[in-house]
Amino acid sequence: MKLLFVADPLEGFKVYKDTTFAMMREAASRGHELLACEPADLMWQSGQRVVALARDIALTGQEPGWFTQRGTASVALADVGAVIMRKDPPFDSEYFYATHLLEQAEREGARVFNRPAALRDHPEKLAILEFAQFIPPTLVTRRAEDIKRFHAEHGDIILKPLDGMGGMGIFRVGPDGMNLGSIIETLNRDGAQTVMVQRYLSEIVMGDKRILLIGGEAVPYSLARIPQGNELRGNLAVGGKGVAQPLSARDREIAEHIGPILAGRGLLVVGLDAIGDCLTEINVTSPTCFQEITQQTGFDVAKMFVDALEAALSRTA
Repeated sequence: MKLLFVADPLEGFKVYKDTTFAMMREAASRGHELLACEPADLMWQSGQRVVALARDIALTGQEPGWFTQRGTASVALADVGAVIMRKDPPFDSEYFYATHLLEQAEREGARVFNRPAALRDHPEKLAILEFAQFIPPTLVTRRAEDIKRFHAEHGDIILKPLDGMGGMGIFRVGPDGMNLGSIIETLNRDGAQTVMVQRYLSEIVMGDKRILLIGGEAVPYSLARIPQGNELRGNLAVGGKGVAQPLSARDREIAEHIGPILAGRGLLVVGLDAIGDCLTEINVTSPTCFQEITQQTGFDVAKMFVDALEAALSRTA
């Protein structure tokens, strides 16, 4: 069948680690045809269906030049086997508008993964609030006085913007409160932007774990992204070291509770972030770490994904 990947520009893929590429490679190995477009290539016009100016590609197995383009054509999303939304954050206005075009395509018969409405309903920082039994002490506010009170209560805190990605804009303030006022001003802009604040978790030195859920089931290994040097953040984008490890009992408890709930809402692939025994984020836009886990453990995450995709399509055929 034809699979349309809505993603960032293909020319920017780092195929040695890119999760969307791993999905494409596994799908192609099963004989599926690959189409790709960017959100800017989506269009709807009255009296017509949602279409994409899509690139028909084939994988070469080489880098650079990891794909060849056989042509470009306007394709109705409802006419392909599945649409796989893999545009990276930020979740800005244009991402939001793209989900509405994808939802219109769903009404026309397209099958979209992850579901557009579910992408909108699960902002990656705030989605954890539904599962408060698993998270560390957390505050979400615009008010500087709330943040100062939270710091006084917990002593060592992490502050982060709600629209950050890849560890961007994360600050730690210790018991001395050094620069707390300046950090609050930077993040909440005199009350104009909401900030998330959490108690600092010392277990971060052992890694910020990415736990993958596919079709509601947990991949049996997480990728612990371990901060390096004097860096606070473990994100791979800022130089963290990724170490695959079996899920702990607590990881499984969290995954087994959350997985079926999110799968039931149309979230085929989800990335939970956990530090120690605490859930810290739920990533639904374009969860990564497939290749790192597979390379280190031999567990084929992309195969599990395409298995789940084909099973979901068979249920809705």
